[in-house]
Amino acid sequence: ISKRVHYRKDTTRYVMFNHVELELPKLSRETIDGVRYYSVPDEDELLKLVSITSVTSHFNKEIFVKWRKKVGDVEADRITKAATTRGTSFHTLAENFLLNNDLPEGLPISEFLFNISKSTLRKIDNIYALEGSLYSKQLGIAGTVDCIAEYNDELAVIDFKTSAKPKPKEWIEHYFVQAMAYGCMLYELTGISIKKLVIIMSCENGECVVYEEYDKAKYIKLLGEYVSKFVQDKLEIYGTE
Repeated sequence: ISKRVHYRKDTTRYVMFNHVELELPKLSRETIDGVRYYSVPDEDELLKLVSITSVTSHFNKEIFVKWRKKVGDVEADRITKAATTRGTSFHTLAENFLLNNDLPEGLPISEFLFNISKSTLRKIDNIYALEGSLYSKQLGIAGTVDCIAEYNDELAVIDFKTSAKPKPKEWIEHYFVQAMAYGCMLYELTGISIKKLVIIMSCENGECVVYEEYDKAKYIKLLGEYVSKFVQDKLEIYGTE
């Protein structure tokens, strides 16, 4: 592992982000029957592992189904599309900021969300991965992590989220489960152990909220439950063959 330093000209000062050279796998992905899979190396073959995003979505699908029924399909589609677009654009801005690249323009909502989160993003340093691919053969999962870096001097899996307004912490259990999954994948592949899980949520009401969790054992246990439910439900649908 080696380190490199990037500089970018900010509107108020130079921002220095230290990047840690860490070799992570390059994985291809595909969607089969609505479920995303990653192809990972397995001796002389490619092993298909389910995306952790698909696992967490599956665990919470009943909540989503009830919500769609409540608001109606048209409104649900509108909200989902807007949230996806907002989130993708925000991720693009945050990633380029942390890479010290010029920021893309023409993203008004996401620019607003990025600007209110900028002081929070500056607490990130010693960046190990941005949009990095990870997998775990032990857990049978793979995925693309937003960020692995130090946040306030502690190594963390960091996930970037957007929302209309801050969500109660009890509503975002699956965010922490997904973040913990990346922590497990990182440890299996590199032996590097994270200290905590961090969710940075930038909201349209002007707030940027940071949720932090140190209880890794709790979310490792929940991760096992999420994966077990996914596997069991798929076996019931497709059988054991």
